[in-house]
Amino acid sequence: RVFKDKPGGLVVDYLGLAYELKEAMAAYTQSGGKGDTIIDQDVVVALMLEKYEICLGLFHGFDWSSWKDGTPEQRVNLLPAAQEHIYAQENGQERLINAVNDLSRAFALAVPHEEALKIRDDVAFFQAVKNSLAKKSPLLPRPEDELDHAVKQIVSKAIAPEGVIDLFAAAGLKKPDISILSEEFLAEVRDMPYRNLAVEVLHKLLEGEIQVRKQKNLVQSRSFAEMLEEAINRYQNRAIEATQVIEELIAIARQMREADKRGEELGLSEEELAFYDALETNDSAVKVLGDETLRKIAQSLVKTIRANVTVDWTVREDRRAYLRTLVKRTLRKYNYPPDKQEKATQTVLSQAELLSEYWAVA
Repeated sequence: RVFKDKPGGLVVDYLGLAYELKEAMAAYTQSGGKGDTIIDQDVVVALMLEKYEICLGLFHGFDWSSWKDGTPEQRVNLLPAAQEHIYAQENGQERLINAVNDLSRAFALAVPHEEALKIRDDVAFFQAVKNSLAKKSPLLPRPEDELDHAVKQIVSKAIAPEGVIDLFAAAGLKKPDISILSEEFLAEVRDMPYRNLAVEVLHKLLEGEIQVRKQKNLVQSRSFAEMLEEAINRYQNRAIEATQVIEELIAIARQMREADKRGEELGLSEEELAFYDALETNDSAVKVLGDETLRKIAQSLVKTIRANVTVDWTVREDRRAYLRTLVKRTLRKYNYPPDKQEKATQTVLSQAELLSEYWAVA
């Protein structure tokens, strides 16, 4: 088929088949045009069934019969248990995503073979679970989104869920305000019957909250990101159980709430608090200055830097050097520990670089 304004023979590689088609055309040309141009359907079906068995194996011991026979509500309610079943397996999320992608490719090629039509509802189930897992995963490249769309046009629309599957709705939770992480919501997550799914819900929430903070407070976002990564790594390495990591993630959420209150308690704006955190305030040598002095340093830094930044200061070394001098002068003025000044100056400038993007459009 030749599309309008497209050169003859152009293949739009929606299904990731361009390489295979190129190889097939090369073989056909070399044979003088006498070779087979059609993929052997039996081979494709055999491959599809092989990938289908792999997906079935990942759901061994899990009852998902209500997917075919249940109401739309029952099908959606099945997803949290299905996610929990996958999360409980070693590398379960990655294995399922890869297995379903492989099955989807083979399925799209096998249709309309009767063997493909027999399993189309099962393919819809596998894709629904995969999509709910892949929503937060970097494992799914964009071409797979197009593949999913192609397959969804084939599978039964009565079975395949329409739209995006919301992780919180599928887990039976009210969608929270991720900037608050209230005790009520944290208690709701703690009481979820599916422990591994609860971990993923909290992980997703905290990652989102860290991304929000990363735009304004460099030190704080780094600190929380390290805490989250450490907890999740120990959980993924089976060093701690789901119940324990849930408590650790809830503790991180509470620390985020407390961090939000610090600005109010210190009488600092959001910007001033970001520079306050850049001063290594947890260091014992710095802490002796006291909150009042550190507060004055932070306020002075915001006032001085904001008054002297230019649009191009991050790419002009002379402007950057000038700001560096101003920062060091401010630190010396308030008797900031000399051996800590260089590191603090670098962190303050990095924080300034982050906030100057907002100052430029303010």
